[in-house]
Amino acid sequence: MILRIFNKTVSLETEPFIIAEMSGNHNQSLDRALAIVDAAAECGAHAIKIQTYTADTMTLDIDSGEFYISDPGSLWKGKSLYQLYQEAHTPWEWHRPIFDRAREKGLIAFSTPFDETAVDFLETLDAPCYKIASFENTDIPLIRKVAATGKPMIISTGMATIAELDETVREARAAGCRDIILLKCTSSYPATPENSNLLTIPHMRDLFDCPVGLSDHTPGIGAAVASVALGACVIEKHFTLDRADGGVDADFSLEPDEMAALVTESKRAWQSLGKIQYGPTEAEKKSLVFRRSLYIAKDLKAGDVLTRENVRCIRPGYGLAPKYLDVILGKQVRKEVKRGTPVDWGMV
Repeated sequence: MILRIFNKTVSLETEPFIIAEMSGNHNQSLDRALAIVDAAAECGAHAIKIQTYTADTMTLDIDSGEFYISDPGSLWKGKSLYQLYQEAHTPWEWHRPIFDRAREKGLIAFSTPFDETAVDFLETLDAPCYKIASFENTDIPLIRKVAATGKPMIISTGMATIAELDETVREARAAGCRDIILLKCTSSYPATPENSNLLTIPHMRDLFDCPVGLSDHTPGIGAAVASVALGACVIEKHFTLDRADGGVDADFSLEPDEMAALVTESKRAWQSLGKIQYGPTEAEKKSLVFRRSLYIAKDLKAGDVLTRENVRCIRPGYGLAPKYLDVILGKQVRKEVKRGTPVDWGMV
């Protein structure tokens, strides 16, 4: 299963594709947004992702009832949905300079559209692919609209049942999208490792016959690195310059040193998978001499009997294998043997 996004191949045969998600961490400053792009490139990320919506395309300007966030465990408690999206949205006039800066830095720039107008706008910027957020993965009209562009779709699967994902993938393929990546996602902010359920990754890959990755909201990089061992070929993490600066997603975002570590360690994890291998590798063959083997531990004269006092199982490995100890014990040596001589069959 190989997918190509712009100039980057995504598959199990290539290093993990790392997406730095800016989201609302620009804190309504274009200069900060561009600095986040620069930092993502310096960290070695492969792509920068933003989000394309306005408060009005997301919800209604109502600050009561179901439009008000009252959950005491929410990072955004005390705000209306409208207020949150006003604070977090990326102004549409910033998209082109962000995309241009990313391309200058060698990054793939793309976005998550949240309604059909956002798709139309992103098409004017020649977006190379599209991300579907977890909360929109059942918005079939949006799925069809994005799929009709014919560009690759990266779909977060948070909260979706198998039946819902099946419908989403079928509709996307029917509408013209042939390149789909599903990202295992836990839609809580932050998420906990216990709720990550990474074992879903290989199951999802086999079930939907497409590349699978991880959209990770847990702190740190442990879950993301672990996902590579289960076949994740894409990792998306929220990214900020400094959590202390605040921002709607800062609490579950990586800082630059952490993002750089993710790029390095996820690549190492991928490299370490290798293949099914038994026996010494080429690199290990020179270490075979450090195995234990049978050596003469005392000077012996011809006719002396080999005993546990004069034969030892030690390093290095130039003598007979340890499994032959019981075979040679009690046998006589043919000639004089010096201490430190490796045991061989011609000796007895």
